[in-house]
Amino acid sequence: MLDSPIELYLPYVTADLPGVGGRLRATADDFVVEEIPLYAPQGAGKHLYVNLTKVGLTTKEVQRQIERLLHLRPGDVGYAGLKDKTARTTQTFSISVEGRPSAWIDDLPQRVAELPVTVNWAQLHQNKLRPGHLRGNRFQITISDLAVSGEEAERRVHAIVERLQQGGLPNYFGPQRFGHEGANIGRGRDVLLGRHRVTDRWLRRFLLSSYQSYLCNRYLARRVTEGTFYRLLTGDVAKKVATGGMFDVVDLAAEAPRYTAQEISFTAPIYGPKMWAAKAEAGALEAIILHEADVTLEDFGRAKVEGSRRLGRLLTPDLHIRPSTNGLVAEFFLPKGVFATTLLRELMKVDLTPMPEIDGDE
Repeated sequence: MLDSPIELYLPYVTADLPGVGGRLRATADDFVVEEIPLYAPQGAGKHLYVNLTKVGLTTKEVQRQIERLLHLRPGDVGYAGLKDKTARTTQTFSISVEGRPSAWIDDLPQRVAELPVTVNWAQLHQNKLRPGHLRGNRFQITISDLAVSGEEAERRVHAIVERLQQGGLPNYFGPQRFGHEGANIGRGRDVLLGRHRVTDRWLRRFLLSSYQSYLCNRYLARRVTEGTFYRLLTGDVAKKVATGGMFDVVDLAAEAPRYTAQEISFTAPIYGPKMWAAKAEAGALEAIILHEADVTLEDFGRAKVEGSRRLGRLLTPDLHIRPSTNGLVAEFFLPKGVFATTLLRELMKVDLTPMPEIDGDE
């Protein structure tokens, strides 16, 4: 079996509009992220939710520091999403307090504040926070060292934002997931085909997910290059924006106006045997991506990878750009699992591969 070449290039949907250049994360305060919870703590339960703001620490580092500080077992501290070190991030951690006296629990926020973090609030809840227990993240990102004057940058970014808000952008996975020069893609394919054995369960799952993500990106890139991103295809598995419900697109003429009105969007394949497969024209495109990759759904089944679907079109109705003394500030909300670099690359038109990512997906 010959390996298909790895293609990392992802087309812009605003390729005809010049970007503003620049760079990200000149300082931690240039990348401000607030985690938006999936639910609010109820005020009673076996876990204390502690919301804090950190700089210069990853989520995993804060988790381990809290566990060491309080002499807890590994895993007694939970979180909803991973946040990067080079940013000012606000997120919530859950701390197991089952069987602890009230005085110990009451003292927890003050003890956590001994770490290099700012504690914003603390509240009891019944369940532990686990990855994915968030709606998404709100970003305030400064693009500094612009390639053009401030006035020209504002003109360019206004044109790009207008286009994105009219038609959306592809919900690409960020390049950081794929490793240096896409190394994780080849490793993931080898694991999928049984040519490489990985005993670490987390690493195996991550490599397989990286390969699924790569194929999803190839599907989205094909829709952009073939001009089918801005419209539905017969057989698409569409998703309702308001409710999240999915359905097969049978009557294209009936559904097209809803797509234009941003009431529904198509979904992209996360390949696997239990994936809700598209049909007709959309199904044929999904099959082409698999054929070009020289893998099958049966390969995913043998690797015990189930498959799913991912929102294919990302909408940004609340994207706002304003000038600052350091450049431009972009403010926006993204659902969990969506990569900020996917949006920023359209504005900047520069390679953001080296930039660590913040998303709520892993």
